[in-house]
Amino acid sequence: MFTGLVQRTGTVKRVSRGRGLVLEFGFEPWDRPLEVGESVAVNGACLTVCKCSEGRFTADILRETEMRTGLGSAVPGTKVNLERAIRAGEPFGGHVVQGHVDTRAKVVAVEACGRDRRIRIRCGRVAAAQTVLKGSVAIDGVSLTVTEKGEDSLAVDIIPETLSRTTLGSLKAGDEVNVETDVLGKYALQAQAAGGITEQALIDAGFVEE
Repeated sequence: MFTGLVQRTGTVKRVSRGRGLVLEFGFEPWDRPLEVGESVAVNGACLTVCKCSEGRFTADILRETEMRTGLGSAVPGTKVNLERAIRAGEPFGGHVVQGHVDTRAKVVAVEACGRDRRIRIRCGRVAAAQTVLKGSVAIDGVSLTVTEKGEDSLAVDIIPETLSRTTLGSLKAGDEVNVETDVLGKYALQAQAAGGITEQALIDAGFVEE
């Protein structure tokens, strides 16, 4: 499990396509070295460390991950956001991020909002329905607050600190990003589909509009 608080940005160093996709990433080492078998969120996608050395690690990319995220099109030099899985007893910021990317979304606009930046994405009706205004969403692994919501789109506002410490600062219209919606929204919609939550309750909570 992750929190969406990016700890490092890294770079794709090597792309290998044989019987499957293998990516090698370079990064500024953590004080606590990576270990084989641990989980790292790369642009929000949970990957298992298969090999590691000082400032490098390699991960096998499942076909499902390749299809659902932007990792399938990664090339040497691609910048990525990195977060290690949270450990018991560590401070919990952000929100619950599973590292299971739901969809790819297209950036439709990047707007200056004073010192901040508003990013609008078209994420599709399902992902939009799983978000709530002022709730949380992970974009390329970064925990953000939903500031606007439409039928198939949403917007987030990003502060300068996040822009400078993650890859989100370089986003422009036309780019694609990984999106993981809040797991609570998924459970709410599933319960509603099973008859456990009324449509009015979802309207009152902000998941759907009247």
